[in-house]
Amino acid sequence: MYLLPLLVGLLGLYLLLRFLSSTRRASAPLPPGPSALPLVGNIRDLPSPDSPDWLHWLKHKDAYGPISTVSVLGQRLIILNDANLAIELLEKRSAIHSDRPKMPFAELAGWGDGLVILPYSSRFKAYRKSLHREIGSKASVARFNALQEVEVRRFLFRLINKPEDLVGHIRKLAGAVILKIAYGYSIDPHKRDPLVDLADEAVEQFSLAVRPGTWMVDVLPFLRYIPAWFPGAGFQRTAQFFRKQSQAVADIPFAFVHQQMAQPGYAPSYASNLLEGKKLTPGTEEETVIKWSSATLYAAGADTTVSTTTTFFLAMALYPDVQRKAQEEIDRVIGPGRLPTDADRPNLPYIDAIVKEALRWHPVGPMGIPHRSMEDDICGGYLIPKGSIILPNIWAFCHDPTAYKNPMTFDPARFLGPSPERDPHYLAFGFGRRVCPGRTLADSNIFLTVAQTLASCWIGKALTENGEEVEVRPEFLPGTISHPAPFGVRVTPRSAGYERIIRDVEGEFPWEVEHSERLRREFFA
Repeated sequence: MYLLPLLVGLLGLYLLLRFLSSTRRASAPLPPGPSALPLVGNIRDLPSPDSPDWLHWLKHKDAYGPISTVSVLGQRLIILNDANLAIELLEKRSAIHSDRPKMPFAELAGWGDGLVILPYSSRFKAYRKSLHREIGSKASVARFNALQEVEVRRFLFRLINKPEDLVGHIRKLAGAVILKIAYGYSIDPHKRDPLVDLADEAVEQFSLAVRPGTWMVDVLPFLRYIPAWFPGAGFQRTAQFFRKQSQAVADIPFAFVHQQMAQPGYAPSYASNLLEGKKLTPGTEEETVIKWSSATLYAAGADTTVSTTTTFFLAMALYPDVQRKAQEEIDRVIGPGRLPTDADRPNLPYIDAIVKEALRWHPVGPMGIPHRSMEDDICGGYLIPKGSIILPNIWAFCHDPTAYKNPMTFDPARFLGPSPERDPHYLAFGFGRRVCPGRTLADSNIFLTVAQTLASCWIGKALTENGEEVEVRPEFLPGTISHPAPFGVRVTPRSAGYERIIRDVEGEFPWEVEHSERLRREFFA
């Protein structure tokens, strides 16, 4: 009976302390922003969870300029709507702006050991070092070119047989590549795979868990100690459900690798390379680094690749002229007898530009993942207080009309010629010491998918039973990782020769012995 008054008292004390600490610094003015209410600040100025937060924060640019601020229950948020400011703070001054804010809900949901939300620490550096060694350079990623080329052909095989399941095929492609690299795991080629399904569900939950403004416990961290049965503590029950998935997505494939390594002739992988010759005690720091950096490969890589690849298909359905220009380049450079490979990339500048434009037109993480300032700083004459949460509006950077002509139009030509526009690779994958460690692998996979799809297939709008085209709109869903809203496409081989190349993949590269049945039997029973 005393719990509620105690919580109210703690809340009042917490808000008072946050308010007092936020008023101590006066070395420079804070960035401009909307007027705040006493104690609770700008809580009414936050975007709703079901709205595109990148468009909400973009309004600040017109009202307050390229850098603005709000305060929510004493927590200072700095919104960046200018790419140069983001590069200055998060890239050039990354030594003091590379931390992550505390995300209590994500921790409750089991993601506390994941690379994305780790604080800037020795563990974070160990993760990055391991990932960079395996997938951090073009040379290291080149080891997987043959694997990716085969899996893209298998993707095309599934796609021309059932184009209405486009997103499912894209997810299967991403899962096949990343699970093979991370764990040496071969997916079920024909049916739904349990590990792909588990990982996709966990990644979707992760995206919800880390979205700013969604969970009150992220603003009032002491709420994490409220029991799940207490009124209003539904977030605790949600976190418990999410935690089962996050633990499973880390533990199950890691246990699978241990089993495989106990047998002769196992397929080497990122995890097995790090485990080779070691007998690790469960729960030790080294085991945690290997287990969770392996899980990060999928959690941080698959969904981003799926989003950009799906965006590419949406753009091709909307911009047939772009598709024709791309196919003219492929026909001229490659010819009709084979599909493009990674080695052809230097000779396919328009295809390379399509990849860049897909990253720019709708960046996968429109608001990125928040950074946290570890020290007071001054930027543009404004104070960035220690402990501030920095929100880079990557969507705004990629649609800045001073940097990109007609930014809402999908136009790969903007990256060609003597004066190309800014390469979005330097924006879409994050900044500084928090840049995505798998960006080189993701870029390689997207290029191969784009190039081989355009070489062999025509992408058009879906048709009704009467043969009329179904309208397609460039609409995107809110989320930490944002995907296109559902849309339909029609995918057909460009010629009988290309269809034969696609279908011959079964004979040229027979399906490996898949591991899904064993996984179902031993871990999902």
